Amino acid sequence: MSKHPAARDHCLSLVRSVDRPTGGARYGRMFPGLDPLGTDPHVLMRAGADGGICDAAAALDPGAALDSGAGDNAQQAAGWPFFGQLLAHDTTADRSPITGGVETDALRNARSPRLNLEMLYADGPIGSPYLFDLHDPAKFLLSPDGYDVPRNPQGVALIGDPRNDVHLFSLSLHVALLHAHNRIVDHLRASGVPEEDVFEQARVTLTWHYQWVVVHDFLPRLVGQALVDEVLEDGGKWFAPEPLDGFIPLEFADAAYRYGHGQIRHTYRLVEGGPELPLFPDLVGFGPPRQRLDLTQVFDVPGRPPAQRAKRLDGRLPASLIGLPEQVTGAVDESAYRSLAVRDLLRGDTTGLPSGEEVAKLFGAPALTEGTWPGGTPLWLYILKESEYLGDGDRLGPVGGRIVAEVLIGLLRADPASYLSLEADWQPKLPAAGPTFGLTDLLIPVASR
Repeated sequence: MSKHPAARDHCLSLVRSVDRPTGGARYGRMFPGLDPLGTDPHVLMRAGADGGICDAAAALDPGAALDSGAGDNAQQAAGWPFFGQLLAHDTTADRSPITGGVETDALRNARSPRLNLEMLYADGPIGSPYLFDLHDPAKFLLSPDGYDVPRNPQGVALIGDPRNDVHLFSLSLHVALLHAHNRIVDHLRASGVPEEDVFEQARVTLTWHYQWVVVHDFLPRLVGQALVDEVLEDGGKWFAPEPLDGFIPLEFADAAYRYGHGQIRHTYRLVEGGPELPLFPDLVGFGPPRQRLDLTQVFDVPGRPPAQRAKRLDGRLPASLIGLPEQVTGAVDESAYRSLAVRDLLRGDTTGLPSGEEVAKLFGAPALTEGTWPGGTPLWLYILKESEYLGDGDRLGPVGGRIVAEVLIGLLRADPASYLSLEADWQPKLPAAGPTFGLTDLLIPVASR
């Protein structure tokens, strides 16, 4: 018997009912005084479609792409953009159509703008009981083999955010976090925590360690330690919401934080010695996984060979993202909508984002001249090209980096339950393989290495 009374947004589909606009938290603007760029949508579609300037296929050297020391490989491991994707799923879900038609003031975010693992916990054991073990509601329910989330008879994931089932990488990270929660439950019970407090303490413990990783492991790799330290010490210059007043800036959601699409490799090796496979269609989700991912193949772990690297940021996307499968996009009227680059460019246009040049001018950042467009460059593309020319393809430049750092840290400060708000000098308590706690300590138990 159970010791306790037990008391769904796909990422791109335009047709599933779960993706239709709903009420939720608000979006806003980081730079309300800047005018929209306003580019001809047909120009954007040509740029992002098959054979356009955002298509990496024409520039791809297949041999170099698979060599961890050459080609378009970045310094950071291949798993980091997928962790970044989970952060996006945790904080933002714009369910409006990419073709526009919704006033930006009426846009609603179907996620709370907090780094609180809502994508994992949903409404907890009482509000979302299908996520938890009926006989032990303090723990998440997993598939019998432990490598998948539970699914209904048609294979649909029972999961806090269905977008985390879009491909094998997001699903594997989601499952690893479920395991981390369950391990924390075991630890708390062994420490004598009263049973009625175990779930909530486990949730807070995992959430604070996750938030710590965002600030001290993820962001320094993406934007540089100096910028992280500046925002932590001085606060945000352009984004500093008051407690309980956090929101998602459109400049973040529809431009800067879509940087990770440019880090997706052309192919991935899932296990040591295994074949190289593209993300789509080979590793598409929305059903029981056909293969397993060894996380040490995409994250650097002490005592193991270096992992595969992420693709360098250069404004180009691999073929698997230029031609997304229908399982991801749903039915589309225009074939160009199968390109994630087209979607990114159109989203920035329909939400009225300013040019990258105007934001750089506002920041007093170095002017980017290479890879830009006459009359102004779409903010998303500008940030990728800025990374290529000013960040050597390994990290975000001054425009993209500041937007991302200020928003993520600002959201934590606006959340009265975050570790930054309640105990800013808090330190991780879970075991670490090295001198400081990091993401791999959360995903891959030290004892199992």
